[in-house]
Amino acid sequence: MNSQAPRYFALIPAAGVGARMAASGPKQYLKIGGKPMLRHAIDAFLFSELIAHTYVVVSADDPFIDSVVPSHGVTVLRCGGATRMESVQNGLAALAGTLRENDWVLVHDAARPGLDEALIEKLITSTGEHPVGGLLALPVVDTVKRSIAGEVGTVSREGMWLAQTPQMFRYRLLRDALAAATDSARDPRQVTDDASAVEALGLSPKLVEGHPRNMKVTMPGDVRLAEMYLATAQPELL
Repeated sequence: MNSQAPRYFALIPAAGVGARMAASGPKQYLKIGGKPMLRHAIDAFLFSELIAHTYVVVSADDPFIDSVVPSHGVTVLRCGGATRMESVQNGLAALAGTLRENDWVLVHDAARPGLDEALIEKLITSTGEHPVGGLLALPVVDTVKRSIAGEVGTVSREGMWLAQTPQMFRYRLLRDALAAATDSARDPRQVTDDASAVEALGLSPKLVEGHPRNMKVTMPGDVRLAEMYLATAQPELL
């Protein structure tokens, strides 16, 4: 195999607490379809022959992760930060001696259990050698309303997309973009995903149409819908 051939790595930040779920523990460990949400996300990457390795970023004192990760194909990085962006940054820093500058990193939300290998393949093949990178997203089909201080208006949905994950960028570009977002004068909390950090550099990633099954489980009511999508879930890897 050519040592300079594209390599693809998955990075799953999973150090959050999921306060909006009102659950008794971190939402990434909430069971959906018989196994934790995080394990669904991990298995999607393990089923993909395109992914060289999967890394999961958790907090240093996470007591659950060892019972969730499989026995192969996954490395746990106990360097999670206070925010998602910090966790991604810390994970990328920990991989400085492992990944090459041009390796692709697919960052995926732990709370998106509906990802499958078909979506991973679609993202990778559709993005190809795009100079910036790409992400899964869904075009907006509903009428969009904006309400500010009681004033309600309609926003054109033309060109509007809902970002999903994975979001796929070269290792060096992603590190540089997140570092720039951290160092900038604007509030880093405005960087709600990896693509927004890259866009802040004046770059435009490619949008690849995803699927509703790749929804983010955020509120308690989302669990039932995710279970419906996962009704034909793949077998768990040992």
